[in-house]
Amino acid sequence: MENKYLNLLCELIKTPSFSKEEHATADLLSNFLEKEGVAVNRLHNNVWASNLLFDPLKPSVLLNSHHDTVMPNAAYTSDPFSADIQNGKLYGLGSNDAGGALVALLATFLHFYSRENLKYNIIWAGTAEEEISGKNGLELLYPQLPPIEFAIVGEPTLMNMAIAEKGLMVLDCVAKGKAGHAAREEGVNAIHKAMEDIEWFRSFQFPEVSDFLGPVKMSVTMIQAGTQHNVVPDTCKFTVDVRTTDRYSNNEALEIIKKHVGSEVIPRSTRLKPSFIAPEHPIVQAGLALGRTTYGSPTTSDQALLDVPSLKMGPGDSARSHSADEFIYIQEFEEGIALYIKILEKVVS
Repeated sequence: MENKYLNLLCELIKTPSFSKEEHATADLLSNFLEKEGVAVNRLHNNVWASNLLFDPLKPSVLLNSHHDTVMPNAAYTSDPFSADIQNGKLYGLGSNDAGGALVALLATFLHFYSRENLKYNIIWAGTAEEEISGKNGLELLYPQLPPIEFAIVGEPTLMNMAIAEKGLMVLDCVAKGKAGHAAREEGVNAIHKAMEDIEWFRSFQFPEVSDFLGPVKMSVTMIQAGTQHNVVPDTCKFTVDVRTTDRYSNNEALEIIKKHVGSEVIPRSTRLKPSFIAPEHPIVQAGLALGRTTYGSPTTSDQALLDVPSLKMGPGDSARSHSADEFIYIQEFEEGIALYIKILEKVVS
């Protein structure tokens, strides 16, 4: 592997890039591509480029990962921006999530950049605000890109293939009652009405179960009611975390929920959709031929913002994400580049 890619990853780690504050790492990525002779496009803190021989008559594949990070964990024992290398490990905030995948996909893009006679155009995008599911990241950029046929989204998966990913809805629910004095038989207790709906959320099972993601999961995570001890509350508010699967769109799941509960149900958003790519898809088959395994991911990523088949895959381990003393093995990073290239060779050449 050329040291320039490892050096770029180290520079990204050294440069703080918290969500909504990624301008400096966007500059780094833009400057790196320009030095490689690549025409760079930028929209806010999103950076993207297409292959040299881009042909609008060909389908396009998107290679995407993010360059924002969470805030450093308080338990760090060293400088999270130091980019230290010890015993084959590169330490630092964003090294694993998702700097390794971001730079490995960039190296893959450059490998194919000037290749002639590709079956697909190849577009690389380094995007912002993934860690907060922000609207000025991939969601903002995606409509500006050429039509995409499928995508590889870079996240730490040990270079195995997440071919399905759960979607997310957060529901704010309001049970309505009638206020009254607690000492008398007055009012309608909104807490009791909420309890009936909460029991439904706890026990209901959606009929369709995903082969890769299992059942839709609903968890009541917050509740609030009452103003003082002797007043029957007329309102009880509670929040539900809903993790959808490829068997139901967010809107389909929402309609089922609304039909079964008495509370008012207000989704904060339905934009973080479940995703799925068929095991028969050529990119999945290419990975299987190289010994990769498939699985369903319970966590969300920028896949949720795509309306095309997408595969989540990258060097590093999801278990290290957002942890203190985050790191990626240099060997993982190097092997990630090689595997990305081998997989794409089977599809685009």
